[in-house]
Amino acid sequence: MIRFGGDPPHFGLALEREPAPYCGPSGRPIPDIVREDPMRRRVLALLSAALLIVTMAAPLQARQPERSRHQEVMAHWTAARMAAATPRDFVLDPARGFTARGKPGGGGGGTTTGASWNGGGAIKERAGKVYFEMGGSGYVCSGAVASDNRSGYSLVLTAGHCAYDETAGAFATNWLFIPDFDQSPTFTCSQTEYGCWTAQALVVHSGYATAGSFNTQATVHDFAFAVVGPGGHTGSTQLDAAVGAFGVSIPGFTAAGQTSYAFGYPAAQKYKGKDLVYCAGSIFEDPYNDDLTWGVPCNMTGGSSGGPWLSGFSTTSGSGSLSSLNSYGYSGVTAMHGPKFSANTADVYAAAKSATSNTIVP
Repeated sequence: MIRFGGDPPHFGLALEREPAPYCGPSGRPIPDIVREDPMRRRVLALLSAALLIVTMAAPLQARQPERSRHQEVMAHWTAARMAAATPRDFVLDPARGFTARGKPGGGGGGTTTGASWNGGGAIKERAGKVYFEMGGSGYVCSGAVASDNRSGYSLVLTAGHCAYDETAGAFATNWLFIPDFDQSPTFTCSQTEYGCWTAQALVVHSGYATAGSFNTQATVHDFAFAVVGPGGHTGSTQLDAAVGAFGVSIPGFTAAGQTSYAFGYPAAQKYKGKDLVYCAGSIFEDPYNDDLTWGVPCNMTGGSSGGPWLSGFSTTSGSGSLSSLNSYGYSGVTAMHGPKFSANTADVYAAAKSATSNTIVP
């Protein structure tokens, strides 16, 4: 509230004092001759208009930071930065433990056994590429849209290591998702099929956040959800309204021998990150990780991390339930491994449905 007191305020113009009223024979002022100073009316009108502008601008300014952050992330990811982003995938070398995979087109390893997905359907639209930064470096992963009932927001399931730096203990920044990248594989959001969405919150489990490195503890908790706001070509489209969403199944897979379809955008060796690739087969427990995680015959390369594993998958409609995801591999072994969805996964999923800022779930 603005308060005035004492002498009249000066606004660059001198205000004259109100002249003495005209009085009749009785000495009383005649009402229809008493007039208000025009300059005073103008000043009061200007003050009223200023207060109205402040009142109307307040709610707009309250919404501005969220909108500006989306625009900043969009502007950050130029075509050059997207092209230079490297996979943040991990492969286990018996001599060195888990290490980051090489850059796109580099590194060793055998040829992939994955195949291009040409079946279309829901998986093509709901799976996509993830871009983010950690420690000032740009990375690329994969992800898929997960269902929720929250108006104005949507969820993307990805790997924990595509949302949180387990070594530095920090969340990823400039996190961006491009659904159906396969349809128009370009590094310009405006030219992709649906456009891009940015994260307003990232949600991980404390089991991953406190792992300290990519170790067994990290593999068990290697899942995360990104909360994205309005985006797309118009900047105001809700992601799951545009492409739909997959249900999340917990515990998902329950026994070895069940069939999994794993998807992702591998960007190393013969792949360039522009094609949606899949692997399909019977899952098994990882004997080198105390049977704590799942495995599926597959040799997708770097860039596929965070890509969804679906149970009950229909090759006709491209639909299924999110039941695990691409997490890590072993050097020289034709297999992809992923976490077993558990009560911890359910807790992270539940927290993501209401999160408005980065969250570590205990």
